[in-house]
Amino acid sequence: MTDESKSTEMDKAMFMNLVMMLGTSVMQQLGKIVNPITNKAETDLAGAQSSISLLEMLRAKTKGNLDADESRLLDQTVSMVQMNYVETAANQPVSEEKKEEAAESAAEDAAAEEQPSKEDGPAAEESADKKPGEKKDPKYRKTYG
Repeated sequence: MTDESKSTEMDKAMFMNLVMMLGTSVMQQLGKIVNPITNKAETDLAGAQSSISLLEMLRAKTKGNLDADESRLLDQTVSMVQMNYVETAANQPVSEEKKEEAAESAAEDAAAEEQPSKEDGPAAEESADKKPGEKKDPKYRKTYG
């Protein structure tokens, strides 16, 4: 083997190791793998989302520069962690903090309905159709797919 082919093989192995490391990190953050430090399966959706974004960025930045094995590993890893993220996020119970935020939002909506509105036109009709306690559409939503 020449030095160049050794370097290429080493780079390929290190790239695959990086992808697997990030994939394992996401699975740990989703609570699918036990945290070796705490010996507990802990869920950190924000951390998982950040790690998934890193994998997506890596895929975008390396597009066209990977061989078939590297590309397949990266694509499969991204797909796997995205599906696990969706599954885990759907099964998460509503936290007390989110319940409090929803209650505060409902109280604010009720207070806003009691005060006379100066709105005119279609916007006023749309806001009148909303019921107290109804959640507002989020400004930003991250989706995978």
